[in-house]
Amino acid sequence: MTQYFPVPSLSILILILLPLGCSSLEEFSFRVSLSRIDSDKNLSDIQIIQKEILRGKTRLDRLRLAARTEGFQAPVLGVDGAFLMNLWMGTPSTPFRAIMDTGSDLIWTQCKPCRHCFKQSTPVFDPTRSSSFNNVSCDSPLCKGFVNSKCGNGSCQYKNVYGDESSTEGFIATDTFTFGDSHHHVSVPNMGFGCGVDNKGVGLDHAAGIVGLGRGSSSLVSQLDVQTFSYCLTSVSAKEKSSLFFGSLKDLNITHDGERLKATPLIKNPSQPLFYYLSLQGITVGDVLLPIPEQVFQIVDGVGGVILDSGTTITSLQEDAFNILTQEFLTQAKLNVSSFSTMGLDVCFEVKSGDDEELEAGIPRLVFHFEGLDLELPRENYMIVTKDMGVACLAMAPTGALSIFGNYQQQNMLVVHDLNKDTVSFIPAKCDQL
Repeated sequence: MTQYFPVPSLSILILILLPLGCSSLEEFSFRVSLSRIDSDKNLSDIQIIQKEILRGKTRLDRLRLAARTEGFQAPVLGVDGAFLMNLWMGTPSTPFRAIMDTGSDLIWTQCKPCRHCFKQSTPVFDPTRSSSFNNVSCDSPLCKGFVNSKCGNGSCQYKNVYGDESSTEGFIATDTFTFGDSHHHVSVPNMGFGCGVDNKGVGLDHAAGIVGLGRGSSSLVSQLDVQTFSYCLTSVSAKEKSSLFFGSLKDLNITHDGERLKATPLIKNPSQPLFYYLSLQGITVGDVLLPIPEQVFQIVDGVGGVILDSGTTITSLQEDAFNILTQEFLTQAKLNVSSFSTMGLDVCFEVKSGDDEELEAGIPRLVFHFEGLDLELPRENYMIVTKDMGVACLAMAPTGALSIFGNYQQQNMLVVHDLNKDTVSFIPAKCDQL
């Protein structure tokens, strides 16, 4: 059974849509299944994380570039996020595998005629074979809503060039997008997207494009005009898929000990309006509030701050703050320091079993103090345990002025973005059971 939903403005959706109720636009709600990029490979947890860290280094470099470059749009080619989604576009439909990215707003896929395109696992979209495809005129609000768009040959065109000389170039169009599985399909017509016909760089061998969830006017959340979007990420070792939710969460069985749901403000940076910035005020290790000057995590003249990001795996902290944290961490830990070191994981300890009881006794607690919200992380959200190697490593790394709160720290939490109030909440949850 296929359902059709009109959506105002530009719109784009994603994979395995399970409706939560949609009697009106205000209640327009659905969920999307997400899978880790390497989940279909026979890799250990540490191997998956190593690959994600390697991809994340390129992403982090580009996010750093964003912190000091005016007019920067989050990277498209080689964004190297952590989670994939599947959808279909056109009439008849063509499958499209995309990366979910909260750090960008451009939604695009490779299109024929493809002058320069990287290899992808699904067919390259052919606009001439879709009866629902339409070009977008230069004076259209759709065109004006895309960053770096211009008028050429009577159509709306775009081009983005990035710090490593990778780029994507194409034209803006609309088409019908379809989401679902073998039991249920939902189609949304006239959704705006970028058709990339000249794409250069490292490539996305695991996807055919990006679905941006950032704060820009052309992102998925902006196009759908929903007031809330949320995601719940399963652990690296989990076989179950993660979930992305749009709209109301009233049908989910979520509890938070009867307490009032606490939220922290999402800060806006006029110099970089796409990103979701957090107001981080301090960090506690064990019972010690670290002597980190609060301005270390603040945005100063458009630079610095802390970004909430789904595409970066481990948290990156400003270097001085990271050094203070690790020094206190090593002082309090009751486990022997390990000589084991791997890319991005340099603070490691020897473990015997690596179970929860051993970590609880040997590893200090860790609390992030956001404005209005103290978030104490479970140890499995900041320690990466490799039992066969007998090590547990701190899932954090040093960086420059821009800090990033990564997805490893967000595991098994329902991360709720209230776009009306400009807040975010972190609700402990069993993400594989939602």
